Amino acid sequence: MSKRVLLAAPRGYCAGVDRAVITVEKALDLYGAPIYVRKQIVHNKHVVATLEARGAIFVEETDEVPEGARVVFSAHGVSPQVHEDAARRNLLTIDATCPLVTKVHQEARKFVSEDIEILLIGHEGHEEVDGTAGEAVGMVQLVDGVEHIKDLKVKDENKVAWLTQTTLSVDETLTTVAALRKRFPNIIDPPSDDICYATQNRQVAIKEIAPQADLVLVVGSTNSSNSVRLVEVAKEYGTPNAYLIDFAAEAKEEWLVGVEIVGVSSGASVPEILVRDLLAWLAERGFNDVETITAMEESLLFSLPPELRKDLKAAGRSTATHS
Repeated sequence: MSKRVLLAAPRGYCAGVDRAVITVEKALDLYGAPIYVRKQIVHNKHVVATLEARGAIFVEETDEVPEGARVVFSAHGVSPQVHEDAARRNLLTIDATCPLVTKVHQEARKFVSEDIEILLIGHEGHEEVDGTAGEAVGMVQLVDGVEHIKDLKVKDENKVAWLTQTTLSVDETLTTVAALRKRFPNIIDPPSDDICYATQNRQVAIKEIAPQADLVLVVGSTNSSNSVRLVEVAKEYGTPNAYLIDFAAEAKEEWLVGVEIVGVSSGASVPEILVRDLLAWLAERGFNDVETITAMEESLLFSLPPELRKDLKAAGRSTATHS
């Protein structure tokens, strides 16, 4: 049997990540360095290092940005308090929050306006969770796993709703929602599915690949929830070994011993060049036969942030997210 690679598609940036990265790139082109970015623009080491080399400066909070300077907010979103802090220091802000995350923020505000408490499914400390919770201060309880659901207390069990971090596993979210519904039978659903389409697509593809693969390699960073989850899904669906790597150079020869089929996937914030590098590394070791497994074609594009589009237009430059 020949050595084969089962390659999960789509690969490369999702639309929200693409928009965020291009926002920083075009801001650097238009305004020049430095451009400050609050938190990592996306959770990927290669992307952050590449933008740093061009003059982006990543900070944890807005108080690290010089007064009056320009700052980009990451794709994961920020709370109203962060916007207020930036305005107080006269910062010139560009909000690169993924529109799918913005939709969750809008849902949180709507629930709060109706005096409905929110149970937010997500990972403690994740920037997206912090941003969404900041839209409904005092009205949100974090649900980070089903084991704590029994201890949740709400003011009115008929006025409670759930929302979710967009980059979670579909399966994980459904399991948690089922447990919440058992605890709170009248819990209110969000008006639409909030799991990121790119996260779903990648998980569907890896579920098809995992039972066939002797080894799965996922390209992504350890602080990327959706990348970490792809490794977990691969193991859950039958692959004997699965590893998360940032770069092809991190792959190890010994992983390939006795392996005939390698599954390859990548997180939604991973540039395609890193996947190509891994495929080249595998090809050098005899894995030349590559079959692409496609869950769904992705064609969604998001417009650049309005404040950046306005300045690009005034300067006579392209406002497209793809040049």
